[in-house]
Amino acid sequence: MGRQVRDPDVLGRASDWSPFRFGVLGLGVAGFACADSLSQVGAQVAAVDASDADAIRDRATLLELLDVDVRLGDGAQLPDDLDVLVVSPGLRPSHPVIVAARERGITVWGELELAWRLRDPERPAPWLVVTGTNGKTTTTLMLESMLRSDGLHAAAAGNIGHSLVQTVMDPDGPEVIAVEVGAPQMPFVYSMSPLATACLNLAEDHVDHFGSFAAYSQMKAKAYQRTQLAAIYNVQDSATEHLVEAADVIEGCRAIGFTLGSPGLSMVGVVEDVLVDRAFIDNRSSHAQELATFADINPFAQHNVANALAAAALARAYGVAPIAVRDGLRNFQPAGHRIADAGEVNGVRFIDDSKATNTHAAATSIGAYEHVVWIAGGQAKGQSFDDLVTRMHSRMRAVVLLGEDRHIIREALERLAPAVPLVEIADTSPEALDQVVREAVRFAQPGDVVLLAPGCASWDMFRNYGHRGDRFVEAVRRIGG
Repeated sequence: MGRQVRDPDVLGRASDWSPFRFGVLGLGVAGFACADSLSQVGAQVAAVDASDADAIRDRATLLELLDVDVRLGDGAQLPDDLDVLVVSPGLRPSHPVIVAARERGITVWGELELAWRLRDPERPAPWLVVTGTNGKTTTTLMLESMLRSDGLHAAAAGNIGHSLVQTVMDPDGPEVIAVEVGAPQMPFVYSMSPLATACLNLAEDHVDHFGSFAAYSQMKAKAYQRTQLAAIYNVQDSATEHLVEAADVIEGCRAIGFTLGSPGLSMVGVVEDVLVDRAFIDNRSSHAQELATFADINPFAQHNVANALAAAALARAYGVAPIAVRDGLRNFQPAGHRIADAGEVNGVRFIDDSKATNTHAAATSIGAYEHVVWIAGGQAKGQSFDDLVTRMHSRMRAVVLLGEDRHIIREALERLAPAVPLVEIADTSPEALDQVVREAVRFAQPGDVVLLAPGCASWDMFRNYGHRGDRFVEAVRRIGG
């Protein structure tokens, strides 16, 4: 007999999950939360992970206590008779297990799809979604701060590192969620319907994950689908407006722009040094509501003004008071490794922007300073550095390269900016950053910035971008004595 067909499309928090067989692929933060939550609602669950590292084994032990069938190590396979495969966002849609499951007619969900279905039907917290190539985490945390400043029980979750499934399953969970969404989370999302969605910008990233920039863009576009109230776009980035124009949103949903210039009707923007709202006030055709000033934004930079405007638009869509937008910005604590001050030595500033893991983010970071010694390299994720070098080479005092794909950046510099001094560090251990910083100091002049904005992922040499940033800060402290 063949596999009995059960329709997972009917499943919601209050459903009977017990007849359904789920497979969870990957036991990272999201995968563990998915397996745990599925067990809680009574589903039959099997989970696999090719790793058998200590952290994975610890999670496996906890899941086995919940009667989850856990299989670890190379060659571990899921059962054949699954109804739904839940996949980690780190796995490409072309992963053999995912392809095989789809060919056999098994439904594939991502964490966002499962989280949406597991919302409490008695009090389903609305989702305010933040996506885009750069600035997502900063904007999401700004939004969370604004919501809390208005007295709301709010949480930031998703791609930000806090499991969205765990958040919606919390019996004392938030009344509204700021959801950071990365493109790798989007391929297997079908029913998510946010209250409001913002796409901050669109630039080349994750090309290796999706196979092309067009495919990556399509994943960003999916975030707008079924948005209920406000689809928020970047006026300075026309690609985001095109995504809104093409989106199948809920009838009555408004397109809201955010701009670093003076806002038109149904926009939030800037007048002199004041952030203003012409989208969510009754007399918007003739008036603008003051929300905050540049002095309220920390750290101040043009791209952080854009992040603040996007967060404000999402908060205002939910009904947050103008004063709470201002207070939220004042109370906001930036996440680490985002244009963070790493110290000063002999008149040279050191800036840790290890979170700049693509060329768009790195170019934005370089553009904030007049003269930089740029530290770059890592895993390039299929990106080209030609545009960055063409636009930013005049600001580069020198470049110090490290990591697996440093040759890609070197080749762009040699072709397009041959006059920029260049040093490559071959050491691929985390300790290489001491040598990197020493080389950077050799070129830097008083008033310059030594800028870690790698434009690449960190996994070739470090646990994550935070580990990379921490090692950079430690190296700077050693140089400074």
